[in-house]
Parts: sequence; C-alpha cells; structure tokens
Amino acid sequence: MRVVSGICKGRPLKAVPGNTTRPTTDKVKEALFNMIGPYFEGGTGLDLFAGSGGLGIEGLSRGLEKVIFIDRESKAIHVIQENIKACKFEDRSEVYRNDADRALKALIKRGISFDYIFLDPPYKKQQLVSLMEKMDQQDLVKPEGVIVCEHGFDVELPQIVGQFNQIKHEKYGIIAVTIYSNGSKE
Repeated sequence: MRVVSGICKGRPLKAVPGNTTRPTTDKVKEALFNMIGPYFEGGTGLDLFAGSGGLGIEGLSRGLEKVIFIDRESKAIHVIQENIKACKFEDRSEVYRNDADRALKALIKRGISFDYIFLDPPYKKQQLVSLMEKMDQQDLVKPEGVIVCEHGFDVELPQIVGQFNQIKHEKYGIIAVTIYSNGSKE
C-alpha cells in the first residue's frame, strides 16, 4: 500500500494490523481519484471509516488543503497518525476516534462542510444511504461537493439520495465505487 500520486507519490503506507480493516487497493484508489480529480487546488475532505487513512492521505497528496480522518478503532487511529506523520501532513489533518454517527453529529455542531467525503465502511455493515441522508439534511457537503462510496460489487445504490446525484459507478472485481455529486441547492 502506497501513495499513488501527488507530492508524496510512492511513499509506503502502513496497514492496520489484523483482518478487521480492508485497505483500498492502489488500483482502486488510482481509479477513483482519476474520476474525481485527479488533482485538487485546495478543498476539504472527510475520510470516514478511515482505516489506515489511505484515501484522505491520497487526497492531501493530490492537493486537498485539509482532511479530517475518523475511525472507531484505536489501532486504526494509531496507524493513521503514523501515516500522516510519514507524509508530513500533520498541519493539514485532524484525526478522531469515533463512530460514524457520533462523528457526523460533532462535525455538524462545528458547522463544517466538505468538498470531498470518502465513505468506505465495512462491507457487512453497509450504511451508505442513511449516512448520505444525514449529510444531505445537515448540509455537510458543499454545493458541487462529491461523495465517494466504496462498497461490495453486489450492492446497488440509488441514483439519487437527497440532493446527491449518482454521477459514476465502476466495478473492480469484488469492489465497486459509486460517486455522487451535490447539485447546487436552489
């Protein structure tokens, strides 16, 4: 596992020990960033279910200004912090140990909204639609913002969730990536 492109291209990333966290493969990571970027001129990101932090770190390497990383596992938090430090992104990152629902409530209280949200929950506990509904109701995604969902290939997500319109859907073996855009709220 490594940073695929940007200022930290080729830098190896540590994986979370054990088999409870499934890192996004370099092939899938490169494909999904090619769909939404591939590079950015600033912007903020949220890496929910961050695992090793690979998606958020890739976003920072490709030009995102700041990323908030959230995972509920302490082993994952430790690995995220190590990977952020190895890439020298400490000043552009926030890392929190929390479950997704409580984390969203805390972000809502802070009044934060994001340009890019990466959702890669455990495949057996898919909650993508309910999370996106909460994000829509609380304006967590900026107008024209993007939500990237990584999920099992056999999961069919709706074309529309609130203000979010599905703009891309690709399958990579047993993994699928579905991307939504937040249409401007009129």
